[in-house]
Amino acid sequence: MLLLLLFSMRQLKFHMSKDDTDYVVKLERAIKKKYGQETIQNPKSSWSDEKEQKYLEDLKEVSRRKAQQNEKAEKVETDGFLVSKQLLTPRGRSRVCPVCSVYSFEMKDDLYMNKFECCFQCYVKWVEDREERWISGWRPDKEE
Repeated sequence: MLLLLLFSMRQLKFHMSKDDTDYVVKLERAIKKKYGQETIQNPKSSWSDEKEQKYLEDLKEVSRRKAQQNEKAEKVETDGFLVSKQLLTPRGRSRVCPVCSVYSFEMKDDLYMNKFECCFQCYVKWVEDREERWISGWRPDKEE
């Protein structure tokens, strides 16, 4: 709508003479005629303290969400690749697979440890195509 408004203003300016002293008045009337009274009134005339509070709360919420998104999207360079920080194992987390008890240094195991709490090998052997069962809590016996 703003582009239409700007386009209309340019058309109006083109049709007016340069000596026209009532340019602003004519422009305002043309905008009012095309888009209505609300487009030419001062925005402060319908602004209240409640609207101001709501606006500030919404602004804080948007800012909080952006901060969360930036934190989630933060990338770290690992072996020449940018990897999402979420995929990397935090320092306090164990790198030992709770299913097979194998210690892993591989990056792909970090992904499966974060999502399925097992290494890639266990994912292929026990979880793949049976994810619902795994998520519901099923785990293989230690003897298997």
